[in-house]
Amino acid sequence: MRYFLLDRVTEVTPGASARGVKNVTLTDEVLHDHFPDYPILPGALLIEAMAQLAGFLLEVTHNADDRPVVRALLAGITSAKFSRPAEPGDSIELLVKLGASMDAAAQIDAEARVDGDRIARAQLTFMLKEVESERVNRQRRYLYRLWTRKLETKVRIP
Repeated sequence: MRYFLLDRVTEVTPGASARGVKNVTLTDEVLHDHFPDYPILPGALLIEAMAQLAGFLLEVTHNADDRPVVRALLAGITSAKFSRPAEPGDSIELLVKLGASMDAAAQIDAEARVDGDRIARAQLTFMLKEVESERVNRQRRYLYRLWTRKLETKVRIP
């Protein structure tokens, strides 16, 4: 099973922030075992959804035409807090904001909301690293095109 946990990027301002959506449905296989008769999205996967959006933000921010492409690799999770679980039928709005950033690392403040109520938040730390794999780069470009196909403002896909 592959965990692509972001359904769409709804807004992005390179160098600042991004918003996206994850819809929780009973077709998410993990819900059938977590937990029977009380399906919820595992907190680790909610963090992963935030990390996928954060990685997208970092990659559209840090990649320029004149440099090798770098990929965002999750290196740390600080202060993760959960207020309530995400359940089938929830449309989770994800918000990530760029914090401290250098050439090789960055911090992101992330949160998840359902119906305007915050259900989770975390501070994520990423390494920015050149990954010499055309397969990885091709997969990221494919996902980023899918996630942004309805964005009004076009972004450069690294």
